[in-house]
Amino acid sequence: MTEPALKHIAIAGANGSMGALFLERFPEAGCSVVGLARPYTEDKLREALSECDMLMVCVPVTVMADVVQTMRPYLPEGCILADVGSVKEGPMRAMLENYDGPVVGTHPLFGPVIPDGFLPKTAIVPGRESDKEAAEKVYSLFEACDYDPFMTTAEEHDRAMAFIQGLNFTSTVAFLAATRDVQSIKNFVTPSFKRRLDAARKMLTMDTELFETISEANPYLQESNRKFMTYLSLAAGGDLELLSNRAKWWWNRNIR
Repeated sequence: MTEPALKHIAIAGANGSMGALFLERFPEAGCSVVGLARPYTEDKLREALSECDMLMVCVPVTVMADVVQTMRPYLPEGCILADVGSVKEGPMRAMLENYDGPVVGTHPLFGPVIPDGFLPKTAIVPGRESDKEAAEKVYSLFEACDYDPFMTTAEEHDRAMAFIQGLNFTSTVAFLAATRDVQSIKNFVTPSFKRRLDAARKMLTMDTELFETISEANPYLQESNRKFMTYLSLAAGGDLELLSNRAKWWWNRNIR
């Protein structure tokens, strides 16, 4: 096995689902990994971070700044500060404002359980121009774990996720809320509608708070909502063939 560029990794929020996943997977890439969970005591932080090459913060975006401020005094020079959040602009701003060392944003585009046949990809975002070398090291780590990394920017990431996660959530919530007004609708469920309900179940019964938080934190969500409303207006006007053809771009590269 090639010696890893990041030999010693600490994971804050190691008791969460993603933190626990990386606590298990990163050692398989040859790294020494230590997990951190609250309470973050001085002795615990000093011991875990003294020789740390990377601190990966696996905490909600709402507490990112507080956690970084707590751990910053214990980070050795050159230690990479990274996150795994579903939004990049705000959390990365919090890291950059509170830490002078190398900052790298990551977003693993998968959960702790990866469905069969799904290629797990990871977005990698250098914090500054000077952090590109650090980003390459993080890239290599995720590549060694078969998490198919790719480089991007915070803006490009958040604009895409405003649709993939944000609009996916808000449109699903609005659509299913509207169906409540239809009398006896549950008697008319078809297989295709059942598939849509099944896809929405976990989002709305188990992950509602998560999706609400990351949707509200995405600076481009309202822009994507407005664009969706524009297309919904076209549908209301009867331009369904136009919309159907445009929607097929996902499966037909010749459509723009």
